[in-house]
Amino acid sequence: MTLDRRHALTPEALTMMDTIARSGSFAAAARELGKVPSALTYSVRQLEDALDVLLFDRSSRQARLTAAGTELLTEGRRLLAEMDAVANRVHRVSTGWETQLTIAADGVVSRRTLLELCEAFYALRPPELANGAGPGTRLRLRTEVLAGTTEALLFGQADLAIGLPADTLAPAGIELRPLGEAPFVYVVGPRHPLAGVEGPVSDATMREQRGIAVADSAQRLSPVTVNLQPGQDVLTVSSMQAKIEALMMNLGAGFVPEVLIREHVDAGRLVIKPVQRARMSANLAYGWRAAAAPQPQRAPHGLALQWWLKQLESATTRTALLMRGGLCPGG
Repeated sequence: MTLDRRHALTPEALTMMDTIARSGSFAAAARELGKVPSALTYSVRQLEDALDVLLFDRSSRQARLTAAGTELLTEGRRLLAEMDAVANRVHRVSTGWETQLTIAADGVVSRRTLLELCEAFYALRPPELANGAGPGTRLRLRTEVLAGTTEALLFGQADLAIGLPADTLAPAGIELRPLGEAPFVYVVGPRHPLAGVEGPVSDATMREQRGIAVADSAQRLSPVTVNLQPGQDVLTVSSMQAKIEALMMNLGAGFVPEVLIREHVDAGRLVIKPVQRARMSANLAYGWRAAAAPQPQRAPHGLALQWWLKQLESATTRTALLMRGGLCPGG
């Protein structure tokens, strides 16, 4: 029996589409969802029949989306995020504390400071909660890069984003505040060809060297590339920590936040090189979703987000997030 469109577009169906797209195959998605591949294939065909479209290209061995499938995936992810947001808001009406708070932080933000803020949050004993209980809000930290941090906030994947480009144009419903400047330096490993070269490094000389870059984590916004020269050979890695390790192995050169490599420079594992261009720094901000206009029986911001925003009002906290070193494993 063919389902009508309204009954076909369920959260389960949208989650199925998302899982297939992420895993790249029906077999991998079936394992993740705890189904047999034939059952997953049948569910996809039911959805296609209900919508009267082809969602996957059957000529490809991989789960390749058609244009219609891509549109459904994009809108489906947005709908799932909105459903989660509604559920969180409903729960917040009764308790004041969110069930979960997701914080997206750019890779240049100090993980040590971020985790110390988590430690202080978990130590809270709000007077409105009985028996000295903590907030009970599950914190989820996401590491993003460049436009990925903005995307996480704009598309509902994060409640709070730290390390947004300060020139981000905030759409309606998004609040932005300045975080500060993170100074960057050009570094190489001790055995890199530039390590012993005297004088400032020119852009032309940089172009001759392999650059180490961290991939922008954005999936839907246009990815951003910074501090790379046209035609330059590039090794792209997935995190700032991986970039620093590649630099220490003399695999290339690149700009990194000064605070994150200070101990490596002191230990002789990296060398800071002066450059001819102006001193580099990233002007950053933090942002969150604005509260709805006050209405009877409607809660404002959750108390967990309020607590984090209160901490970020402190200049000391903002400085520590950008000027204090310490990379956590996998950060």
